[in-house]
Amino acid sequence: MKYRSLRAPTAEFIGTLLFVLVGAGSAVTNVAGALGVAIANGIGLALAVTIMMPISGGHINPAVSFALWLGKQIDAVTLGKYVAAQLLGAIVGALFIKLLFPASAVRMTSLGTPQVAGSVTFLGAVGLEALFTFFLVSAVYGTAVSPQKERVAGFAIGLVVMVCVLGGGVLTGTALNPARAFGPALVSWDWHAQAVYWIGPLLGAAAAAGLWRYLLLPPGATDLR
Repeated sequence: MKYRSLRAPTAEFIGTLLFVLVGAGSAVTNVAGALGVAIANGIGLALAVTIMMPISGGHINPAVSFALWLGKQIDAVTLGKYVAAQLLGAIVGALFIKLLFPASAVRMTSLGTPQVAGSVTFLGAVGLEALFTFFLVSAVYGTAVSPQKERVAGFAIGLVVMVCVLGGGVLTGTALNPARAFGPALVSWDWHAQAVYWIGPLLGAAAAAGLWRYLLLPPGATDLR
């Protein structure tokens, strides 16, 4: 495989590793409570997206890649490479947390694996994850895909995640990202409500992709990668 073909998947791997390390790590340490977790996830994603955007588009999320595939911004081969890189990055990020963070905190929080509150039903959790992911993917389309975009993509995408975590973090963990849920769940072997973090984000991503592709994107929108 040529070096050039590895650049984008490697960027997605490293970016997702960084995001999971910071996002899940903040849930493990929980130094500043829910606000601290929201800020860490928002800023962590903003940095990962900004750093990797020139190389891979800075998806850092299988739901985002899925949406951009549905919207014809990337092809199926790129989708497969990106999702594999993102899941692997999430696993390695979770392994770093397990190896480097205090063992007691790691055990108590299942490596920062998102959890659904007991008061929330399965359908309610799926709906919340779908709704928040819809806003996240809309931020991606509006600030990174559209030819009319402003140069604030990383900041805007991270800000959306921070707001969503503040709004729903205590209910579902507000993963909005299958890789963010999968990596810590695999390493901690805590599969609590794992389906929520796949079904919800993919449904929300699909809805956002359809809206932007058929209604909101101006003619001539080009591929990210």
